[in-house]
Amino acid sequence: MRGLLLADEPMSRHTSLRVGGPADLFAIPEDADDLQGLLRQLKERGIPWLAIGRGNNLLVRDSGIRGAVISLERFNRVEALGQGRIRAGAGAENLAVVRFAQEQGLGGIGFISGIPGTVGGAIRMNAGAYGTGIMERTESLTLLHDGNVREFGRDELEYGYRHLDLAAGDIILEALFRLDQREAEQTEEEIRKDLELRRAKHSVGFPSAGSFFKNPAGQTAWRLIDATGMRGERVGGAQVSQVHSNFLVNTGGATAGDFLELSRVVKKAVLASCGVTLEEEVRIVGEE
Repeated sequence: MRGLLLADEPMSRHTSLRVGGPADLFAIPEDADDLQGLLRQLKERGIPWLAIGRGNNLLVRDSGIRGAVISLERFNRVEALGQGRIRAGAGAENLAVVRFAQEQGLGGIGFISGIPGTVGGAIRMNAGAYGTGIMERTESLTLLHDGNVREFGRDELEYGYRHLDLAAGDIILEALFRLDQREAEQTEEEIRKDLELRRAKHSVGFPSAGSFFKNPAGQTAWRLIDATGMRGERVGGAQVSQVHSNFLVNTGGATAGDFLELSRVVKKAVLASCGVTLEEEVRIVGEE
């Protein structure tokens, strides 16, 4: 590899929850060619792999991950293509992409300004706010598909609320966004409002993965959790946030097991209270 390769790397260093056991290998490829070469070698050796962004929506179990974790953090290039379009690498930070578009006199994705993480992660879960998802602004995706780099138009992809259906082994490399002509001052106001709103609602004071549960159709997860009286509930170092009850936070020394047990307790309480089964929004990976 031309990039970085680490062995027995603790995933607690690479997740916003600050928990997770070691990955056998942790790879940071330099570019698409480096990534393809890495995947060929992993396949030859029968080593499984998992691609991640910045780990903002990831819960890694305490026994860690057998095989390789591939970080796309160096896929962070953003470029203007003209006619209201910009291309952003999967590792580009969400706010940085919004700022770049602003410099080009473009807007329409200000709602991801305050969402921690990268374009790849945002696309993978069709992140959004205020009823809009990022896929609605996406013209096409460049994927590593069956070992080859290929561009897919949005109409070739299946997506919906907080999900994007990809084939097993697909890796998002880049996204092509089509945006609106917009004055920089208007975009700045959108960014300011989004950041202020998220700071007011989501500044929970401890490491978290953002919203832990998806909102059920027509309802909000935090209201359902609040109705059970679970705000502030703890399991070890994991706690239902006192600020926002759909945030599970690491108050110090938490394990992935603490979060998994707390999630189970919350889901059981909500089911008993109102008959709704909550579904985790965070991605749970690793050995049991």
